[in-house]
Amino acid sequence: MALSDETTRNAYLAAWNDWQKQLDHIHRVFLQDEAIRPDQIKGLLNREARKKAVYDEARERLLGIREAETLPAAESNPFKD
Repeated sequence: MALSDETTRNAYLAAWNDWQKQLDHIHRVFLQDEAIRPDQIKGLLNREARKKAVYDEARERLLGIREAETLPAAESNPFKD
C-alpha cells in the first residue's frame, strides 16, 4: 500500500540519492584520505548540508509531517511597499 503520491516518492528518492552522493564524497575525503585542496573542504561540507536539508524536507513530505510548499499570501510579504 502506497502512503504517498508518485511525485512525492520520486522527490524523496532523488533527494536521498543526491544526499548520499555528497556523503560518499565526504567519507572519501575524511575516512579514505582522498586528497582535495583545503579551500574545497568548506564547499564540500556546504553542499552536503544543503542536500541534507532538501532530503529532510522531502522526507517530512513523504511522511506527511510537512505539506507541500506554498507561496505566502501577498499581505505576508515583508518587502512589499
